[in-house]
Amino acid sequence: MAEGGAVTLYNNTVITDHKQNPVSIKVGLVQMLRGGAILEVSTPNQAKIAEEAGACCLVITEPNPRGISRMPDPALIKQIKRVVSIPIMARSRVGHFVEGQILERVGVDYIDESEALALADEENFINKHNFRCPFVCGCKNLGGALRRVREGAAMIRTQGDLLGTGSIAETVKNVRSVMGEIRILNNMDEDEVFAFSKKIAAPYDLVAQTKQMGRLPVVHFAAGGIVTPADAALMMQLGCDGVFVGSEVFDNCSDPYKRVRGIVEAVRHYNDPHVLVENSCGLEEEMAGLNVSDSEERIEQFGD
Repeated sequence: MAEGGAVTLYNNTVITDHKQNPVSIKVGLVQMLRGGAILEVSTPNQAKIAEEAGACCLVITEPNPRGISRMPDPALIKQIKRVVSIPIMARSRVGHFVEGQILERVGVDYIDESEALALADEENFINKHNFRCPFVCGCKNLGGALRRVREGAAMIRTQGDLLGTGSIAETVKNVRSVMGEIRILNNMDEDEVFAFSKKIAAPYDLVAQTKQMGRLPVVHFAAGGIVTPADAALMMQLGCDGVFVGSEVFDNCSDPYKRVRGIVEAVRHYNDPHVLVENSCGLEEEMAGLNVSDSEERIEQFGD
């Protein structure tokens, strides 16, 4: 074991010195995204629309992926980087540290180790301390969030619906779960924190830090089914620092700029009902294709 408790894994050509990539710097780099909307794009045209509408960052995904979902083509990343000036994020498969190395080399600003893609490793996540690039990871509860932070995640994305149906129900459920567990933790006696950290299978020091801060120790975004300004404002009022918006907001839309701009403004002014009303007007046609219309699916989800 090296000085400072660092353990060298794999080999020296893969692993970088953890002292050159402190988590504090990565967390600081992600702080600039707080209070913003991150848009998923798959073409340079969508990227330019999102930037003009005020997106704080772009997630690049493959257009019309077939079969196993993998990281986006590096050529597409380079193409989009040439046409926009805001930060770029790209997704790697869970546990696929070589995809992470490729994305870092291409020059993305952030890497999303995404469960939305096919898993590369069913048991292990990427050791994110071995990268200079900040990582984003998904979660559905507080324990999962803090385990990802221990691995080196600089942002947590509470994940909901991954099917692009426009349903926000699962996202709300998971965000409330994380926030509810934090409120329970805040009201605990110090002696109870040990048992609580064991119960949620999270590192004690991070659980204690969360209790002290009254929130996650890293930036916390929400993702899944966020397709209207009201959806975005709901996530912010529940306590999130920002939102991810899927590429479905560009589909079957005569004016995607108006839709994206409305969501961006709702994130920035989530407590101002006047702004929310203004940005929600005239979007009925734009949102028509982004709702779950199968009544049987709704009945199965919520019961009759």
